[in-house]
Amino acid sequence: MSQKTIQNKNDFVKQEQQMYLAKVAVEKTVYHFDQPFDYLIPDFLLPTAKPGCRVLVPFGTASAKRQGMILATEESKEKPSIKIKPLEAVLDSAPLLSNEGLLLVSWIKEQYFCTLYEAARLLFPIGFQYHIKRFFSLTKRVSEESLPSYSQQEQEIIRLLQQIGKPVEEKELFAVLKGTKNVESVLKELFLKGVLEYKTDSVQKISDATQKMIRLKDPENEEFPFRLTARQKEVVQVLRDAGAASVKEICYYTGVTPAVPDNLVKKEICEFFENPVYRNPYESADQEMENRELILSAEQETAYQHLKSLYDSSKTQSSLLYGITGSGKTSIFLKLIDRVQQDGKGVILMVPEISLTSQMIEIFHRRYGSQVAVFHSGLSMGERMDEWKRVRDGKASIVVGTRSAVFAPLSKIGLIILDEEQEDTYQSEQSPRYHARDIAHFRCAYHHALLLLASATPRIETYYAAQKKRIGFDVLSKRFGTAILPQVEICDMNREFEAGNTTILSSPLLEALKQAFLKGEQAILLLNRRGYNTFASCRACGHVITCPHCSISLTYHRANGRLMCHYCGYSVPFTKECPSCHEEKVHFGGSGTQKAEEQLRNLLPEAKILRLDTDATMSKNAYEIKLNQFRRHEYDLIVGTQMVAKGLDFENVTVVGVLSADQALYCDDFRSYEHTFDLLTQVVGRAGRGNLRGKAFIQTYTPENPILDLAKRQDYPAFYQSEIAIRKAMLYPPFADICVVGFIGKNEQAVKKCSASFLEKLQAIALNEYSELPLRVLSPSPASIPRVSDKYRDKLMIKCRNSKRFREMISRLLILFGKNHEFRGITVFAQINPCYVL
Repeated sequence: MSQKTIQNKNDFVKQEQQMYLAKVAVEKTVYHFDQPFDYLIPDFLLPTAKPGCRVLVPFGTASAKRQGMILATEESKEKPSIKIKPLEAVLDSAPLLSNEGLLLVSWIKEQYFCTLYEAARLLFPIGFQYHIKRFFSLTKRVSEESLPSYSQQEQEIIRLLQQIGKPVEEKELFAVLKGTKNVESVLKELFLKGVLEYKTDSVQKISDATQKMIRLKDPENEEFPFRLTARQKEVVQVLRDAGAASVKEICYYTGVTPAVPDNLVKKEICEFFENPVYRNPYESADQEMENRELILSAEQETAYQHLKSLYDSSKTQSSLLYGITGSGKTSIFLKLIDRVQQDGKGVILMVPEISLTSQMIEIFHRRYGSQVAVFHSGLSMGERMDEWKRVRDGKASIVVGTRSAVFAPLSKIGLIILDEEQEDTYQSEQSPRYHARDIAHFRCAYHHALLLLASATPRIETYYAAQKKRIGFDVLSKRFGTAILPQVEICDMNREFEAGNTTILSSPLLEALKQAFLKGEQAILLLNRRGYNTFASCRACGHVITCPHCSISLTYHRANGRLMCHYCGYSVPFTKECPSCHEEKVHFGGSGTQKAEEQLRNLLPEAKILRLDTDATMSKNAYEIKLNQFRRHEYDLIVGTQMVAKGLDFENVTVVGVLSADQALYCDDFRSYEHTFDLLTQVVGRAGRGNLRGKAFIQTYTPENPILDLAKRQDYPAFYQSEIAIRKAMLYPPFADICVVGFIGKNEQAVKKCSASFLEKLQAIALNEYSELPLRVLSPSPASIPRVSDKYRDKLMIKCRNSKRFREMISRLLILFGKNHEFRGITVFAQINPCYVL
């Protein structure tokens, strides 16, 4: 056979060899550089490199090891370029994402202007996340005779690695060599000399299901070999009094950072220990099962039959269940879920806050037992992983939880419910800035499932769609059973002040509370400001004490004696000396929940008072524990922030009070009236949910505001009619979409220049390439809080139609500004129809 024939045969064999490429979403990329990156699949990885699996890939010019997600695989139609790098490892034995999940990843990127990997990461629990670690080791034995040929620093590293005798993780090596100068350059030199090598490994981040605690090693010892700083002394004193505490509690009550407890442990004055946390906090709830038949009222039955017909149609359907507070929406949920379960399909029920899950979980566990899985951020990483796996493996078919529950890996979905669908907590405030409602729409379309939106105060946009018959509509106009809506009284606090009443309670509310407690009844008070006082100012010069990092006043917390910023966490001990004029005339103003609790104890000395806010519920399960105590009547009165306003169902609560209704009415947001009406209606609805008639009191300094009267009457249809007219006149949703472009950076002038340049580029591209798009653009302006954590914030608002062409235009602009070196260090992002304007 001739040499030419042999060569042709070899070429033919090479052509016959199949080469496969993986399209990979890579972590830690930036939006303007993000895309599915091509990687060659080595033969030995072909059986496991499936779409939906995570992989380890070399990335960038330095081929740094990064994690990625395979989005698709394809056979290469031509010989791959030598520039295409191979996959290094497949991290999953089976795909984490289904075909639905992979489609959802691309959809999320297009809708929310995020990277592909940011979108993919939403679909699996944080405990599945891998960390890429580097391990250093010696490649050869360095003899004692040759050691002098190395520098002193190099000798130190060689001896250390010889002594350890095994690969050392980079973080540990740097910690040991902390005193060595230029550690990285010394390691690099040893690597070039062939003495040192490193390998990368992926380590899964899984919670150990414990809480980090701290205590004194010797509580009796009052003399230490080290001189303690003032902050360290403060921590030691707290531990002497408390015995032990979580690190989180220590940081809150003393105002220190975690570095202070760490240093006390390094000095061997304190020690850390782990407090066990159980993987399934709801395990005991599985034991009491009940399968009682649900008895519905005529109104409930009508709504149920309509929703059942929508579900039975096997088409993608959406419907609004509008029911006044206490009308029995949950009973309809349960009966509808029973129907879906008969078909072997899964259900997702979302509630807006962790605080609302406890009562719902108790109801669901009693009815469905271990078929219920719980998804919310209050669970440990281990608990979240366990629940995710149970759903993925088909051991649980009903998911109850907050926003993240919408991503539950159910293989067949029949029903998704958004309870309190108007709540803004369904929208993520971090990239990807998704809304759970949109994700639910996508998943229901994929599974031909029913999406049920339920609320006593639905979004204006949702109610409008129902009125226009774009979605289904059912109404529950009466409370369930014998319960009726509470009587509501608006209390003018101006008159109270003129009459000499300077307390937080109006006379009618105080009298109603006294009468309720005499009868053994309970009450709930809402004050949507935590802390003791909401600001501190100087009587001499008028200076208001503000956060040095944010455009916001500091709030006084009496529990720890500190002024605190509720945006960045900055805190300082309170002092009467004014930082501006140095006169000792700083005084407090405003009232928070801590001050309200103190005044209530003075006004109602016989009452047992429970405060519920984020400060009082810092520990795990604290909210559920305290609510159960209230249910058992260990407390007479709850005073708290908006976590007490919604979803709570206590039959013995007959009095509800809103201590300050004016806070939300006058903020710089077109939804302010909607948010206020929602909050007031919901909290008023906590009263009189059993056989006893309830009373509610709304305290205000502007009693003439029409929104307060509508909330008093619990008249959502009337509120809707007044609000929809304003929306139409001002061209706000549902008559247009709102796109907010945000600009955030440390240099105020650079941020303003960037926002002005964005407006200029937007005008040019819209005129030349997207002239068919209807747009109204408002000039850039500072955010409602212009500075947070030392970063200035501007916004630009666009009234638009949220179409694919519009998103394409915005995406192009975001990519353009991401590549612009002039605006390096400035974050530019876009969000369509945010719940709150920046």
